[in-house]
Amino acid sequence: MKITTWNVNGIRARLTHVIDFLREHQPDVLCLQETKVTDDLFPREPLEDEGYEVTFWGEKGYNGVAILAANAIEDVRRGFPDDPQGGKDVERRALAATIDGFRILDLYVVNGQEVGSDKYAHKLDWMRRLRSYLDAAFSAQDDVVVVGDFNVALDDRDVHDPAWWRGKILCSQPERDAMRNVMAFGLEDSLRRFRPEAGIYTWWHYSGGAVQKDAGLRIDYVLSSPSAAARCTDVIVHDDERLKNGPSDHVPVTAVYRER
Repeated sequence: MKITTWNVNGIRARLTHVIDFLREHQPDVLCLQETKVTDDLFPREPLEDEGYEVTFWGEKGYNGVAILAANAIEDVRRGFPDDPQGGKDVERRALAATIDGFRILDLYVVNGQEVGSDKYAHKLDWMRRLRSYLDAAFSAQDDVVVVGDFNVALDDRDVHDPAWWRGKILCSQPERDAMRNVMAFGLEDSLRRFRPEAGIYTWWHYSGGAVQKDAGLRIDYVLSSPSAAARCTDVIVHDDERLKNGPSDHVPVTAVYRER
């Protein structure tokens, strides 16, 4: 069972890259973030033509999440239970589904823009609400996999220049604490079971030659509950995607789980 997460930074702009990835790597589940498209315009047919069932939740020009699965997608939930009723002002950032016995939560966490800003406060509050959602709607005793773009580099191993980034957005201590509080639900950073070393990145600036210099951050994660973690046999960061023509500023991350 291969579960992949990928911030595609616009599904319509990156559709060819997504289809190429599906054909080459054949994930059982592909969770997308930052799809940037309303549901009526989501390109579901080309993805279904590749043999995937698709569910999605998006908005024009911002945010948006989607899950593709080779098998049936069940019990789909959009957003948080405490989102405003009516949903007109709700950011499309969280999508949950059950696939092949895994309860999967696909997240596009708030960026926060700048430490101390209103958007930063919103980010910390959103992550608090995420933890409350996990506590209310999930059980750490089940096979839970939480994936996505967390917009947080969890520790200095995940940062190409820790001294320069220290205290800045994506790397500030309150953000890291907020993410660790989410993980305290009972989630393990799956990559670190296999690769404890520094220098593994999933996101790079478009500017300043960061891609070519490999000056990145690791902000995309696969987090597993204890039972799911025990079944995880590998985590792959597809960093070759960053050097392709026109991909997202993020690369896919795949966790491999053995069957029961």
